[in-house]
Amino acid sequence: MSQFDEPIGIAKGVMFDLDGTLILSDRKLGGYTVLPGAVETLTALKDRGIPYLALTNGSAYPAYQQAPRLRAIGLPIPDENLFTPNSVAAGVFRDRGVERVLVLGTEGVAEALRGDGLVTVMPDAEGAAKADAVYVAWHPECSMEHIHAACEAVLGGAAFFTASDVPFFATKGGRSFGYSCAISGAIARVTGSEPEVTGKPSLHAMQFVAHRLGLDAGEVAVIGDDPRVETEMARLGGAIGIGVTTGTTTREGWAASQPEHRPHRVIDRIDAILDMGLLG
Repeated sequence: MSQFDEPIGIAKGVMFDLDGTLILSDRKLGGYTVLPGAVETLTALKDRGIPYLALTNGSAYPAYQQAPRLRAIGLPIPDENLFTPNSVAAGVFRDRGVERVLVLGTEGVAEALRGDGLVTVMPDAEGAAKADAVYVAWHPECSMEHIHAACEAVLGGAAFFTASDVPFFATKGGRSFGYSCAISGAIARVTGSEPEVTGKPSLHAMQFVAHRLGLDAGEVAVIGDDPRVETEMARLGGAIGIGVTTGTTTREGWAASQPEHRPHRVIDRIDAILDMGLLG
């Protein structure tokens, strides 16, 4: 048996990563390029009646803002098929009884949480340190004052969450570092508290995906370009992991990954999933 030939079941639904899998963004997340085969893949899944969604660890924009921009460059993804860690976080906050969230992120991050009924406060607002939770997301304008406010809140008992702890993601200009990871690292170093991740590869995210698709996790194909993100999530949650070579990881890189980060299959183009006998 070769490295990527272990037995797998039939997938009844699909979760796609975005950057490095369906598209490549620029470093500022302002411009997108559709990767080869992405349009054909989403079109075929719709025609076959196979449910799918895209879950990005990018948290800068609400889905209703980002999805139209993707459609404008030809990727046929409806608003209701696109999700971010903010989508997952809102559910976690409701389950935990969190009402007031200190947001280290863009206005788009705060808007997404408010759209799910949460009260948000920005780090320069009065009383920020009295929030129930701190949530770190895409925040290119983060300052030391913002980090200070977040540290005060966490030291005062606020729960600590981050959209992502992934250090890098794929862009058109090569790998770019993740703001959430860097900012959360600073807060953790000061407070001694590690953040709880809401995005990939957390089980929160895997459970969210399965629920949205209406499937058991074992019936979901999780497709992405990062061994420590999508593939780790698939392995943790019992889903089917498919690695692509169009983002951060080469075929050689996938082969060198540890077992918990190694996908069940590796493909070089996203539309290869249509002819694998995987989908049913």
